[in-house]
Amino acid sequence: MGHEFTSTDEIEVPASVEDVWTAIATGPGIDSWFMGRNEVANGQVKMAFGGYEPTSEVTASDPLRHFAHDSGKAPDGRFIAYEFLVEAREQSSTVLRMVTSGFLPGDDWADEFEAMTLGGALFRRTLQEYLTHFAGRTARPLTVFGPMITDWDEAWKELDAALAERLPDAVEFHRNAHTLALRTDRGMYRFMRGFHGPMIAAHHVFEGDESEQDWQEFLDTTLGETK
Repeated sequence: MGHEFTSTDEIEVPASVEDVWTAIATGPGIDSWFMGRNEVANGQVKMAFGGYEPTSEVTASDPLRHFAHDSGKAPDGRFIAYEFLVEAREQSSTVLRMVTSGFLPGDDWADEFEAMTLGGALFRRTLQEYLTHFAGRTARPLTVFGPMITDWDEAWKELDAALAERLPDAVEFHRNAHTLALRTDRGMYRFMRGFHGPMIAAHHVFEGDESEQDWQEFLDTTLGETK
């Protein structure tokens, strides 16, 4: 068994086609809204997110118009593909159409698909936020794996309370059952329910010297006792 999927989303942002292209088709651009560290070179897109280091093959690259890359099929049929279509609009705005497709193998695909769907919503919303408020700038991605969580309702409550003190000027721009995202003038701060149990911080910092160690201590202190 398994599950084949395709999702399509479209956003309009107050950014130039050049800024949108940089965001979707270059390593520094992808670093500023997606996950971990990214590199686009030699017809490949490479990502490093903790111990997860996938490589995709670029399948389309028409500058300022069309970019796509595909993981290729694993022996069990698993794959994921991303496609981006860029269109200029009036008054310096751009429409970006995003198509994500793939296949999840096995009888237990439903939980993974839920996590992928909720996580995907976070990434798309972060891209929109980036192109609205930080277009043309490059972020430092910070990735931290926090404590393992068993009581997620309590963990989110504890996190909300701690973030109100740490980021008092933050604006919440996304929340669902598995994710939370906040924005300040300095960056975008995101928290995700890890598929195997940890709270994960995946931030994009444009200003300041905060580090992964700073956020590791924050998560350990805030959630270390959460069960």
